Amino acid sequence: MSGAEERLVNTADLPWTKLADGIDFRLLYTSAETGRWTVVFRAEAGSSFAAHRHYAAGEYFVLKGRMTYRMGEAVAGTYGYEPLDSFHELTCFPEYTELLFTNYGPVAFLDESGNVTSILDHAMLTALVDG
Repeated sequence: MSGAEERLVNTADLPWTKLADGIDFRLLYTSAETGRWTVVFRAEAGSSFAAHRHYAAGEYFVLKGRMTYRMGEAVAGTYGYEPLDSFHELTCFPEYTELLFTNYGPVAFLDESGNVTSILDHAMLTALVDG
């Protein structure tokens, strides 16, 4: 018998939790066993993610709005895959945007010298939601 539980979540019932200036998330799922996490990000117009490196693959689907980054522009309806070790200098949200995002491990945010300033992972997301 598996230890994993089936899950059915009405995302409208989940609180928005602040991640950074202008960016909130709803935590849909985390796994301490695998490190995988799934969120819905809500980004205000003009907000952005700083430079970061993916320490695991990730996938996203833009639900509404627009996101721009090294790969180009992702508008509502766009699916993207980001392989292990992808590096993004800056990810910008020129308009209000919501996206479903799953990452299979941590994302490291970096300063101008390439030093890790913070790690976004299942543990950090859970701690932020739990307050």
